[in-house]
Amino acid sequence: MAPREDSDSTFDLARAEKAVRELLIACGEDPDRPGLQETPARVARAFQEMFAGLHTDPDEVLDRTFDESHEELVLVTDIPMFSTCEHHLVPFHGVAHVGYIPDERGRVAGLSKLARLVDLYSKRPQVQERLTSQIADALDRKLNPRGVIVVIEAEHLCMTMR
Repeated sequence: MAPREDSDSTFDLARAEKAVRELLIACGEDPDRPGLQETPARVARAFQEMFAGLHTDPDEVLDRTFDESHEELVLVTDIPMFSTCEHHLVPFHGVAHVGYIPDERGRVAGLSKLARLVDLYSKRPQVQERLTSQIADALDRKLNPRGVIVVIEAEHLCMTMR
């Protein structure tokens, strides 16, 4: 998928690494001790991967659809999802259930596209409420279905580990 035109498609690894190093120092840690020497680089690469959805156009996921004359609910359940709480920058994870009732032509997207949409929106600093809405809105915008449902069940580590 192509980077979104309205965002910077680069992730500044060097800057992120420096910021992690500074965070360790601010916490009273020595980033030069053996166990932490590579940590700033590892964390920077992890954040680059965890926020990859910031620079991807979600509409491209649903660009290819099929007129199948399908009138029943299309539903994919238990889609694994991992995201990052934008308030604390710690993970939240769980499963998403995504469904829609096709438009009058029976236009559908491939089932894997629903999982890709969940993954793409999850790979951003996020809150569960917005994540749910973004997935539903993308389906509504691209498929114009008669109905959409998105349910996310997640454990928020910002709540359970503090």
